[in-house]
Amino acid sequence: MPTITKLYTMKEVAEHNSDDDCWIVVDGKVYDVTSYLDDHPGGADVLISATGKDATEEFEDAGHSKDARNQMKDYCIGELDPTPPIPEMEVFRKDDLLSSYFTSKTAKVWAIPAAVTVLGVSVVAAIIYARKK
Repeated sequence: MPTITKLYTMKEVAEHNSDDDCWIVVDGKVYDVTSYLDDHPGGADVLISATGKDATEEFEDAGHSKDARNQMKDYCIGELDPTPPIPEMEVFRKDDLLSSYFTSKTAKVWAIPAAVTVLGVSVVAAIIYARKK
């Protein structure tokens, strides 16, 4: 019977980011290395600096042996959920969009220069039109 693997989100992994509760991700697998901190040959600080995040690059850069990779199996608690999180959608009514535009800081900043420009163009057009008559 196949083993069911627990899936974790990166948000869940990030919550385990202390020396009392230390999770890391390496190659898409989630490891609880809390009990291994004192035994890590590179020192606990190396694992603590990688806790709560994807440490694949740091792990590969350190050049771990085949024995170290086999030993990791003892600390594997699941896999990183491969589905990307769906961003929350904001729902607006049409009149909300229009009113939010006119009340935004950007609209206020550009309102006066735009009005002056329109007035200036109108005056220039009126002068040119008057001269042609």
